[in-house]
Amino acid sequence: MDIVEVAPRDGLQNEPGMIATGDKIRLVERSVAAGLRRIEAVSFVHPQRVPQMADAEAVMAGVPRVAGVSYAGLIFNDRGLDRALAAGVDEINVVVVATDTFSHRNQGCSTAEGVERWQALAERAADAGLFRTVTLAAAFGCPFEGEVPAARVLDLVRQVRAAHPDEIAFADTIGVATPDRVRAVLAGVRGLAPDTPLRCHFHNTRNTGYANAVAALEAGVQVLDASTGGIGGCPFAPAATGNIATEDLLYLLHRMGVETGVRMEAVGETGTWLGALLGQPVPALLGRAGPFPAAR
Repeated sequence: MDIVEVAPRDGLQNEPGMIATGDKIRLVERSVAAGLRRIEAVSFVHPQRVPQMADAEAVMAGVPRVAGVSYAGLIFNDRGLDRALAAGVDEINVVVVATDTFSHRNQGCSTAEGVERWQALAERAADAGLFRTVTLAAAFGCPFEGEVPAARVLDLVRQVRAAHPDEIAFADTIGVATPDRVRAVLAGVRGLAPDTPLRCHFHNTRNTGYANAVAALEAGVQVLDASTGGIGGCPFAPAATGNIATEDLLYLLHRMGVETGVRMEAVGETGTWLGALLGQPVPALLGRAGPFPAAR
């Protein structure tokens, strides 16, 4: 099982106070030291839209370049891809939002226009040799349009597959998914894209994120996003708080016998460090409770 660490990007983008570039780099360094090998480090968006990501180039210039570690940047347009290429990312993540209302608020375009953008960006990124992920956001529910039918998500899968993504991710952007819905969507996707690696991104807004992660694992997904400390959220979605916490997810997976290659205690220590940096305890629980104690 691979964990994509998203705290440096999705985690920090929703924080009200500005985080120093050096602290962002330190967060990445600690994540790499703990054994995380895929890190969504930055977002190349207009700084007026997401001020916390304004220093993306400076962060990428300072992250440790370690063999086997892959850095991803979130992009929305050609300008973002230009910046990502210049900054030396290894992967790009392009978001296509499943509903028009949320897509306009998040990206200033319709869902259909988002698909067209993805297709054009995917072609350019392929020519540059980058790993390409397309994320279908609000795949399980929209804060403005309500339920998102599985049929809608599957139709989008058909469309985005035309650009041959290296990976398709499904994001529960506002934390409304439940395991039955996760299973239904993933079962349909497997019939449409049997050879495309799948990834899931869950928020724990309503305390279902970890149950959804297990459902995804049981459905054959081998890549899960998580954020150290459980911080994060979408600035453009009401009450969309809290990614599932990397350290808590690691505890769950390791107790189930699922190997990740990541040192859970080290991530928990980073979560505690991150809470001190942000000036309040993080939502993650492992840093408070600790791992399962050995018998005395």
